[in-house]
Amino acid sequence: MSDQTADRPARPELRGDCARCFGLCCVALPFAVSADFALDKPAGKPCPNLRGDHRCGIHARLREKGFSGCTVYDCFGAGQKVSQVTFGGRDRRTGSEDDARRMSEVFPVVRQLHELLWYLTEALALGAARPVHAELRRALEHTERLTLLPPGELAALDVGAHRQEVNVLLLRSSELARAGVRGAKGRKKDRRGADLIGARLRGADLRGTSLRGACLIAADLTGADLRQADLIGADLRDADLTDADLTGAFFLTQPQLDAARGSAGTRLPGSVSRPAHWTARG
Repeated sequence: MSDQTADRPARPELRGDCARCFGLCCVALPFAVSADFALDKPAGKPCPNLRGDHRCGIHARLREKGFSGCTVYDCFGAGQKVSQVTFGGRDRRTGSEDDARRMSEVFPVVRQLHELLWYLTEALALGAARPVHAELRRALEHTERLTLLPPGELAALDVGAHRQEVNVLLLRSSELARAGVRGAKGRKKDRRGADLIGARLRGADLRGTSLRGACLIAADLTGADLRQADLIGADLRDADLTDADLTGAFFLTQPQLDAARGSAGTRLPGSVSRPAHWTARG
């Protein structure tokens, strides 16, 4: 792990725990027939594959059944928070119709808040971002308090405005963390929002580069150097990360990684796990 990145505190509550959730992602979120989903499903309607125990009936066969979108989704722990805390363990099926409706409304809001908690935790682990650590901690505490609001207040929360406020701090953290990273001479370090669909970036030196919101769908990043790169919001669907070095890359989430391709030789930051579907050769 990079000396710019301190040990990240273990935050298991920011990872989905399906055993403590009422299958909210399978109910609250809409599906559209595509390469990611085999059927259309409106928000608020249970997926036909959802069983009575709130577990997926085809979980071990999601990819072969045309539901690869489900395999790359992570609620960042919002599912168990809404199920067990916001609604106190009241099963959406046995509770009131109002509770069931509110769960579907509240879940996407809490999911966004938990994603922000993930990013803020990451930012606080960046040693170079110490000048803004106090502000980051205040933002973290405030966001935590928002996740504990009652259902009605959560449903009415302007989560977009809160994201914008937090993003200012995340941007500053990124700038501080990447400022001292040495890369190729004359290399452009800001590729924020860049259209890099299918880009040939094999072996590219992308150290300390901002790839915030960049579209890297199906990009060839084989052997690329992505150390200390900012990957917040980057679209890595089907990107080839075989033997790439992402050591110390920050704001990289498990869903982003799960949507990409990689290998046993891909080097990862400690905040994420190697996807089970990656092969030894990528």
